[in-house]
Amino acid sequence: MKDCNQCGKCCIKYGGGDLSATKEEIYLWEIFNPEIFKFVKNNDIWYDPKSGSKLKRCPFLEIAPKIDSLAPNLYTCSIYLDRPEDCRHYPSLITEMIRDECEMIEVTDLENQKQAQIKLDILMKDSRS
Repeated sequence: MKDCNQCGKCCIKYGGGDLSATKEEIYLWEIFNPEIFKFVKNNDIWYDPKSGSKLKRCPFLEIAPKIDSLAPNLYTCSIYLDRPEDCRHYPSLITEMIRDECEMIEVTDLENQKQAQIKLDILMKDSRS
């Protein structure tokens, strides 16, 4: 399994409404991170603070500045340390990574998915409760 190359596929795919935040996360944002909380509506994330309409993409997903204009986009999360738990737990399954065309997957992972899952579980142990 390769290291994450910041391709953004997971954030783009799931950042437009497939994520949720816990009531505790939302409460903490309200108190300590009003810049995040303003994108919450009725305990649901990500809404445009001006129009109130559901956003199609996470407002905190950003394209990193490029040194080489021909290089692929690298994505960053501007709320990485305060991101929802849904984000912290992804990816959780090798099958999920395959389905989502995650660029961390290697041929050896496809050939031995059980071993790849063990590697993934070790890699993600600090992100999961």
